[in-house]
Parts: sequence; C-alpha cells; structure tokens
Amino acid sequence: MARRYWLDLFTGTTWEEFLAAGGMVSGFRERRWKTVQRISVGDWLLCYATGISRWIGILAVTGEPFHGSDKIWGEDVFPARIPVEIVAQLTPENAVLASLLKERMSYYKPESPNVWNVHFRGSPALENQADGELVAQTILQAVEDPTPRPFSDAKWMRRMRIVETPTEEVTVPEPDTDDMPEQPSGPVTHEEIQWLLLKLGSEMGFSVWVARNDRNRRYREHVLGEVSRMRDGLPAQFDPATNRTIELIDVLWLDENAIVAAFEVEHTTSVYSGLLRMADLVSMQPNINIRLYIVAPDERREKVLTEVARPVFSRMKPPLRERCQFIPYSELKAEEERFRGRMQYLRPEFLDEIAESAE
Repeated sequence: MARRYWLDLFTGTTWEEFLAAGGMVSGFRERRWKTVQRISVGDWLLCYATGISRWIGILAVTGEPFHGSDKIWGEDVFPARIPVEIVAQLTPENAVLASLLKERMSYYKPESPNVWNVHFRGSPALENQADGELVAQTILQAVEDPTPRPFSDAKWMRRMRIVETPTEEVTVPEPDTDDMPEQPSGPVTHEEIQWLLLKLGSEMGFSVWVARNDRNRRYREHVLGEVSRMRDGLPAQFDPATNRTIELIDVLWLDENAIVAAFEVEHTTSVYSGLLRMADLVSMQPNINIRLYIVAPDERREKVLTEVARPVFSRMKPPLRERCQFIPYSELKAEEERFRGRMQYLRPEFLDEIAESAE
C-alpha cells in the first residue's frame, strides 16, 4: 500500500512548541478526531507554516492516534494526537514557498488564481497522492540544498484565524503575499469598492448603509441603494447633527441599531475630507465603539497613513490613528475572492488582518 500524505498546519509558535516538546507528537482539535483516526503508521504529515505560507517539514507517523492532554502548545490543548518522528525539518528562512509549487498542484485553478490557498484551511487533510509526493520531494531537496529567503517575523508568529461553521472549525488561510503581483488600481472604481463593502456586510448578516448621495450610483448592473439588507434610515438614537455626518459616510455595517464598521472610500478625492467625517462622528459620540476604515488604492497608502497621523487628529482622545485604519484595494478584493460563498461564517474581526494602522 502506497504511503499516504496528510496536511498538518502550524503557526510559527505551534511549530516551535512542537519542536521544544521533542517533536514526537502532533496534535489537532477534538473536532478533527474522526479524521485523525484515519491516519496510519507510516503515513507522512506535510507540515505547512500558515503565517509565512511555506512548507517547513515532514513527520512520519509512528503509532496509533490517541487522546492526550499533556501541555505542549499554549494556544490550545489539541487533544486529538498522533505519535510522530521528524523526517525532514527546515528553518523558516529555508522553508519552501508554497507559491513556487502552486501551479503544479491539483487544487490550483487558472480561472481563480488567487484562491488556491483556501486549500490550507484545516488539518489534518488527506492530500492528493501526486501533490503529496511533489511536496515531500521538494522539502527533502530543500534540506539537502537550502535556498534562504527573507520572511516576516510578524507573520511567522501570527496565530491561525479560526472560523466556526455549522459543522467544523475552519482555519482561514493567509494571502499569498510572497509572489502576489501588484493589483492595478486603475480599472477599479469608487462604486466598485462601495458595492464590494456593501456586499460583504450584507453576506455577513449585517444591515448596510450607503451614503445618501450615492444611493442611485451603479457598479455594473448593481444599484448601490438596492443591495440586499440596505437600510432606509439610520438609527434613531443619534441626534440630527450626528445623523447628518453619518448619512454621508460611504458605507456602514449595522447590527440592529449599532454601527459595527464605517468605511470611507478615497479613490481620487482628498483623504482629509473622509477623515473629517470619521473625526466628527467619534467627537460627537465619544463613547461609541465603531471600527473605522479608509479604503483606498494601494499606491495611496502613504498618503492615507500620513493624513491619519496629522496633529489635529492626534490630539483627539484617543487619537484617531488608534481607531481608524487603512485597507488597500488589493487586500479587500483578495479577501472577498478567498471567502466567496463563506462570508456568513466570518466576523468583522477578519478586517484586522488586512488593515494597517498609522504609526
């Protein structure tokens, strides 16, 4: 019987904890127990570091699955366990970029080139035989002839994001940032980004609001004011002055009468005007807890972050830069494509992974 290959996901932290404990036990969440029981002695676990999107090692299964509670990992118990030994081990610097192999893998689809890493959403998972052999061979070659590549310490230490679905917990894969081409912002329009934000909020189950003066604008065949879950009016608990400010914000996500997130899309217009609306909102309602975002083309990053850090906004309590973050078009569009059809399982916190704060 041919050796089988299984995907085994790690963060930098859980990989280091695994090694520090002797590298003899791999563990998974309890809800994966039935899958763990399918793993046999002699199978190989192909270890993938989620934050840096690299293959980092191979583990050979040496015994039968078991339940354990000995402390190995700080993040979770990972009680569905299996005994292993290390066949191959790479450093983060020398680990194999998954993007280098992606076009040779069965889960890569040319028609959706940016969503291949959805494959890395949960483990253990049985790999296609040819895929497993290719990854294993490449890891073993990298051990013999390593190729150092810079990596981000922050991404190496990043925790996995977990989305609970009705039947399982799903690990949200990282964007393929090591070789992702620049996304041209030229063809993208202000209306497209507004529509995308409205669509995301609606699919997550929030009611949505588009700036009153934009309700008749269109993106392709979509009228912005007719997106599903569009509100006809704003919450009544705000005074008229606050409402006049809120109703001109490009996009809002609302949970009943609570504003969950506010977005200003700054395509070509002055970033400052959008920030003033954000500042007015939090000044008039200082105790309101709203996520604030400026969404703009990638090339406007420095402009946005510089404006957010202006002295006039820094004197606010708390400073606006602590509440308002920048989201680039490319990241927003990549997230929408990656989670398409699964947005109902997400929470607004997923934006934290693609948003950037001013220093």
